[in-house]
Amino acid sequence: MAVTIEDLYRSYGILADAKDNLCQHKDAYQVILNGVKGGAKEKRLAAQFIPKFFSSFPELADAAINAQLDLCEDEDVSIRRQAIKELPRFATGDNILRVADILTQLLQTDDTAEFNQVTAALISIFKMDAKGTLGGLFSQILHGEDIVRERAIKFLSTKLKTLPEDVMSKEVEDYVFAETKKVLEDVTGEEFVLLMRVVSGLHVLQTVNGRQQLVELVVEQADLEQALNPSEPDAVDRLLQCTRQALPLFSKNVHSTRFVTYFCEHVLPNLSTLTSPVAELDIQLEVLKLLAEMSPFCGDMEKLEANLSMMFTKLMEFMPLPPEEAENGETSANEEPKLQFSYVECLIFSFHQLGKKLPDFLVDKVDAERLKDFKIRLQYFARGLQVYIRQLRVALQGKTGDALKTEENKIKVVALKITNNINVLIKDLFHNPPSYKSTVTLSWKPVQKPEGRPSTEDTGSGGSTKKPVVSLPRRDARQIYNPPSGKYSASIGNFTYGEKDSYTGSRSSRGVVGGRSLLHLGPP
Repeated sequence: MAVTIEDLYRSYGILADAKDNLCQHKDAYQVILNGVKGGAKEKRLAAQFIPKFFSSFPELADAAINAQLDLCEDEDVSIRRQAIKELPRFATGDNILRVADILTQLLQTDDTAEFNQVTAALISIFKMDAKGTLGGLFSQILHGEDIVRERAIKFLSTKLKTLPEDVMSKEVEDYVFAETKKVLEDVTGEEFVLLMRVVSGLHVLQTVNGRQQLVELVVEQADLEQALNPSEPDAVDRLLQCTRQALPLFSKNVHSTRFVTYFCEHVLPNLSTLTSPVAELDIQLEVLKLLAEMSPFCGDMEKLEANLSMMFTKLMEFMPLPPEEAENGETSANEEPKLQFSYVECLIFSFHQLGKKLPDFLVDKVDAERLKDFKIRLQYFARGLQVYIRQLRVALQGKTGDALKTEENKIKVVALKITNNINVLIKDLFHNPPSYKSTVTLSWKPVQKPEGRPSTEDTGSGGSTKKPVVSLPRRDARQIYNPPSGKYSASIGNFTYGEKDSYTGSRSSRGVVGGRSLLHLGPP
């Protein structure tokens, strides 16, 4: 016979009046459990009554939890929400793991209100027993369905950091770290990023030793023992993802040596053949930016000279020789080389950082002919820089506030940062012997310096004031820098700028970076 509303209220009254003799009224509680088989009204009442007297009938604990779970899976969303809301009341003693497991599975719902109810219930039981709750979550992450795993990981990545310190004790954080390492044995790229967010926020890992442990985790994921297959997008993507996760962890005490070494030995030699995992990403610029950001934190390197030589070779590739002049003394526009400032900024910065560790590299380690060639390229590039810098300064002169916030002017401001940075570092390399003392902030990074301190990035006064001592050979009149005629000399219209702060100064026509046409700046 089906349980009615009257039966439920009668049984509730018996149990409420029984006080200390509750355990003698097992039959009344069984009637309430049977309410889950009734209609919508009976189910809603059962969802509230079952948890109220749950702790008084331990012998019916499994039956009670199963009855509540049936209500959590009901077709009526209002019944499900009521049942889910009451689930934390079952989270006592050994039941915490089971309740956490159930709630984790319920994260797969597509109903927003119901999902929020599940999330609130999980946070509620976290405050009762954090480690037990985590046991249920990690059990589903390791062994549950894909949708449950995905949402459980997202829950941890967003909610764990909001819990108070008395909940997230050292023991609990150690447990999170240990379980996360198990999950990281087999993860997707997105899961890896989210899980790194989880462990990076743990207080126990904020020490130098803790951050070193996190770097070890990333190194393992990056598989730095294996050579890179540049034509495999997944392999390139994994390296990018891992490097991005490792970057915030590096410091003067936590070194980037293994990553910088890997980039020098496996990425730079294959730079032009790298396959981008994302269609519109300029993959070459992306990896060069990562290398530049890591280079200041590189420690002692086993093959420093070889790696510095590879970096030097790549820098030479992006610094063209001056074009040959025709008999009439003019150079055709299509012969003017493209000055790829964004790439050069990254490479010359990285070379400058590693060069500090081997300051005699350009003096004793590079043969005279190659050094001479490098200085020709360097001086040609420097002359081009000066022209661009002057044009940018004229274009930005007198502009403040909102005027600098237009898309065109923001691009010019970044362009000025890039060219100033390169200019400062070129001056260092022109010293005899080369100097590695200047400091610059990479153009895409926020400037960090005390107020009122003169910036070495201001080419008007920063860097070395000494003129380069190396003069260019007279061959083909290369000493004389002749700005190309046409658009270039009339405006800075030949700056091109693309995704990810890609910036290319082209002296001929509009450039394309990463397969996308770049924004073309008009006259200043």
